[in-house]
Amino acid sequence: MGLEILWSQFAEDKLYDIFHYYKFKAGIKIAKKIVNEIVDKTLILEQNSQAGQIEELLIERKQEFRYLVSGNYKIIYYINLKTKRIIIANVFDTRQNPLKLNETK
Repeated sequence: MGLEILWSQFAEDKLYDIFHYYKFKAGIKIAKKIVNEIVDKTLILEQNSQAGQIEELLIERKQEFRYLVSGNYKIIYYINLKTKRIIIANVFDTRQNPLKLNETK
């Protein structure tokens, strides 16, 4: 489809938080591995932008949010056809209260 993948500042901040949490808890090697797995998972969107399922908890938003799963994380994204971009909006830890997903921007 030829869409560019763009990470929102909110999603980048979540990745940063994930990295620092695991760096402290499990070491830098594990932290890098987890973050790299999350980023690598998004690469399938270059071939199939609708690879993820529709996120039912965000169904009322004007964008159609979808998600991919990497470990304990949902990678929340939407497609902006006007700008020809896939926007990664959030990286959500599924062990949290699902209502916190509404923080997605």
